Amino acid sequence: MNCFSLAWRSVIRKPAKSTLLFLAVFIISLLLLSGISGGKAGILVQDSSRQAIGAGLLLERNMANRRQRMDELSKEIGDKEGSLGGYHQEKIIVSGFESYLGWTDNFFETLLMEDIKKIAETEGIEDYNVTTIATAAGPVNFTRIEDEDVDQHGDPGGVTLIGNLDMSMDSHFLSGNAYMKSGRMIEKGDRNVCVISEELANKNHLEIGGRLTFCDCFNEENPAVYEAEIIGIYQVNQPIISYMSGDTYRSENIIFTDLDFPEKVEGKENDPLYERAYFKLADVDEYKAVKEAVKRTDIEWERYDLIDNNGNIDVMSANFNELEKYSEILTWVISGAGLVILILIFLFWIKNRNKEVGIMLSMGVSKIRILAQILTEALIIVVAAVLLSFLAAPKVSELTADYLVQQQVQNAEEQDLLDEGKVASSDESSDEKSGQKIQDVHTEITSWMLVQDALGIAGLTVISVWMAGFAILKKAPKDILSEMS
Repeated sequence: MNCFSLAWRSVIRKPAKSTLLFLAVFIISLLLLSGISGGKAGILVQDSSRQAIGAGLLLERNMANRRQRMDELSKEIGDKEGSLGGYHQEKIIVSGFESYLGWTDNFFETLLMEDIKKIAETEGIEDYNVTTIATAAGPVNFTRIEDEDVDQHGDPGGVTLIGNLDMSMDSHFLSGNAYMKSGRMIEKGDRNVCVISEELANKNHLEIGGRLTFCDCFNEENPAVYEAEIIGIYQVNQPIISYMSGDTYRSENIIFTDLDFPEKVEGKENDPLYERAYFKLADVDEYKAVKEAVKRTDIEWERYDLIDNNGNIDVMSANFNELEKYSEILTWVISGAGLVILILIFLFWIKNRNKEVGIMLSMGVSKIRILAQILTEALIIVVAAVLLSFLAAPKVSELTADYLVQQQVQNAEEQDLLDEGKVASSDESSDEKSGQKIQDVHTEITSWMLVQDALGIAGLTVISVWMAGFAILKKAPKDILSEMS
């Protein structure tokens, strides 16, 4: 009778032992598949999130170059009053000593629109936004929000205007800290429109379609009046932090407008002050290549800083980019635990087969042949258990991946509570407010995963049989036969 026939007879003759091995292998195989597919599910979730949020490059002024240009223009003007290239210098007397006071205007400070447009033409740039400096404006037909307990004497008594070419790419909305409550965002082509905070709307009983009137709060002699239509109302998760003190610049008094509106209210029409430009990439996977292409744009780069603005990707994907690592750890833990369990099972098998082993040895059967017999029995059971686990794997893998994702989300929420109040964060508890809510976790059992699982289980089985059978291999046949008696 051949080895396979003997193995099959042994399997059906001892159903309890066979069932124990079958269940152990079935569970180990399921868990291994769950670990392998869980890692792939983590990658899919991360990539999906990256594409949903997008990535971009941020263009800002280079402050070192700004100081350098000021120094060069001041030297060119010399020891006298004058103006050159947007830099102005006048003589002042302090404590009887003459000195010169220098300042700059919008022409000197602004990002150049021609440079912004050149960068926007780079292949791989899908869209772009331009944002103005925060501009103080006087409220004419509405009341701003104030802290009644604070002396407002040193405050200009206004609100803050921030102009955008495309408000959806404003940094506060990109981060997810600010979100729309009603109405719509400002889009390219809009003129004389604004989006106000929910607090300001409630205080003044304002609605979509209403009109706000502003003036230059620093020009009391001839304050021209400008009107903007309310097209949206926004809310924030954390107050927008201002670098300037006073209620003019407090979060609730920030009003987003179209790009050209702040310069008109300030009395500097056609003399804008653009603070930053954001360039949205078409494909986040091409981030590095597009950035290098942007750097080759023919502009005066020493004026600018080009900043990686993929922090939003990091914030969102940070909740998921540990999934692959956790899945790998889970796979190794399962493999290690599975090996221990299988060794114990096969030790139990061999211990209870001393008489059988002794008889086979007395008949002249080699030790290797005996181990091959036990291994063949094991592989018959293992093949059946693994094939059945393939059928159950998709559902179990989906549940496992979903659990890992939920654990990551829970960890992120716990971290948010620890960080609350430190910074304006983007990872929401604002999932539903920012529109980045996890709807589903998709897992897929591929043929390669099945091959990996089958090879892994086969490897564990062979190692287990060999290690458990080491007791037979190291003993002399007469010692095994003496144990029978």
